[in-house]
Amino acid sequence: MIDLLIRGGVVVDGTGGEPFAADVGVKDGRIVELGRVGRRAHRTLDADGALVLPGFVDIHTHYDGQASWDETFSPSVWHGVTTVVTGNCGVGFAPVRFGDQDRLIALMEGVEEIPGAALAEGIHWNWTSFQGYMEALDAIPHAIDFMTLVPHDCLRLFVMGDRAARGECALAADRDAMAKLLRDALVAGAAGLSIGRTDNHRTREGAPTPGSEADAAELLALADVFRGLPYRVLHAVSDFQCMRGEPAGQRARFDAEYAMLESVARLAARPLALTWLERINAPEQWRWLAERAERSVASGVDVRLQAASRAIGLLNGLDTSFNALVAFPSYRAIAHLPPPERAARMREPEVRERILGEPRTTLSGAGSSVPPLADEILARIDDVSMLMFPFPAGEDDVPDYEPDPRTSFGVRARASGARPLALIYDWLAEGEGTNLVYFPIFNYLRGSLDTVHAMLMHPLALVSLGDAGAHVGTVCDASMPTTLLSHWVRDRRGERIPLPAAISMLSARNARHMGLADRGIVAVGKRADLNLIDPAAIALEPPRLVRDLPAGGRRFVQRARGYLATMVAGVPIVEYGALTGARPGRLVRSATR
Repeated sequence: MIDLLIRGGVVVDGTGGEPFAADVGVKDGRIVELGRVGRRAHRTLDADGALVLPGFVDIHTHYDGQASWDETFSPSVWHGVTTVVTGNCGVGFAPVRFGDQDRLIALMEGVEEIPGAALAEGIHWNWTSFQGYMEALDAIPHAIDFMTLVPHDCLRLFVMGDRAARGECALAADRDAMAKLLRDALVAGAAGLSIGRTDNHRTREGAPTPGSEADAAELLALADVFRGLPYRVLHAVSDFQCMRGEPAGQRARFDAEYAMLESVARLAARPLALTWLERINAPEQWRWLAERAERSVASGVDVRLQAASRAIGLLNGLDTSFNALVAFPSYRAIAHLPPPERAARMREPEVRERILGEPRTTLSGAGSSVPPLADEILARIDDVSMLMFPFPAGEDDVPDYEPDPRTSFGVRARASGARPLALIYDWLAEGEGTNLVYFPIFNYLRGSLDTVHAMLMHPLALVSLGDAGAHVGTVCDASMPTTLLSHWVRDRRGERIPLPAAISMLSARNARHMGLADRGIVAVGKRADLNLIDPAAIALEPPRLVRDLPAGGRRFVQRARGYLATMVAGVPIVEYGALTGARPGRLVRSATR
């Protein structure tokens, strides 16, 4: 007998090939038959009218702390994801010296907007080395599999301490010590190295991240570690210094930064995956990055581009971490009130007049993790309001991540002669104060997702950037896999993406990038990481703010409809929208030989 039989479904196998009707037989966590399966099974799932897909691989998450207290990796578990990669953007929680735990919490809280109190209460800290961190997480049963990258910032802080926090250059002895720590972690099975080099990332106190100013000698010393080791990857986020100097010099600064990162990938002889965005402050940079990546690949350097399936933006409301009113002192004076009471106060004419009539204060700078970009955006609120949209989040509302530009606050303001900020204010002050504003900062400069379509269809693209587990008070992009299935495959008004291509993007392509040869496609001999979905029903639910983090921390959670079952190693972990309680997930160590 086999353990599980999925009967009568249509298989989209992840290779990019056309769907085909087949049964799927599973035994001991692997697919053992595909086609007409006649053997008896301990359990049979009726897949008539459903699609059978590989489990999805999310290569860009920030569950580094959440993995300590959440065995399910929610909300990713609700969106067909069966393997996640943590440790991105150069930040994480290992290696760590005793007494430096709060330093890493402050770094993660500032960079990834995860409440420090939740991290302090939820993380167990029963490790110092990166190997110890992996072992500690592996000892916790989880619903899905996970891999982890070694964060550059943690290496720097472990070796250099205060000198790293001050952004000093590493000495030769520092470089040697970091290289040894990295090598030990990679030999133990870490998936690779992550590097963070962006001015948008700040510590809780507003300082640059420790690795953001690392010089080429330091990064090349780390790249040299990869030589002679089995397959590993490099992930990097950089704004390519687009925030610095005059806009006229952006291309020169971009080229210099790219050349340095390319030299790192060339020396390491491993794939380098770079964050790929259409930036509001450097709108042509995404084209430059595609051009340079193509040239790199042609010269033998494997560069990949991490692309999102929708805009990268914020959800702003009265109960979120940030909104367009927080720069006004009179608003901050009532910001402690519960949203219903605050909304009522905001509707008082004298309060409204006072808030909208006073000058803004500066939010970024010393003592604040808010990046300078936030102040630049608020100073241009009349212009950027063309990219701000009402986002109803009632029980029956369907989230729209490609809103019609004519519905923006900016367009409505021009039509009515009102101030855009006044319209945003009144929308937030409605009812119980539950309305949200959607602000797609990146990837939506042309008022559509046409740029995203071009990115997703690029042969070097890796679908990712959901930042699952991070920016919990303003973002819930862990749901991007469902966006690809519902919006891009079925519902979009413009160009769509064929189903086989979309499934390959979510599974085989990312698995291959991470060196995971055992998953990502539906084939005999592969792990039975599988999704069973109703293609007509697949849809996003509205995001919800919940207080389920340690210490009562608040976060957005977004679930989905249409996932009939999700399986890890042949064990159902989700069935018809409910967690089964099964915990077949484990730490996946990269090959050690």
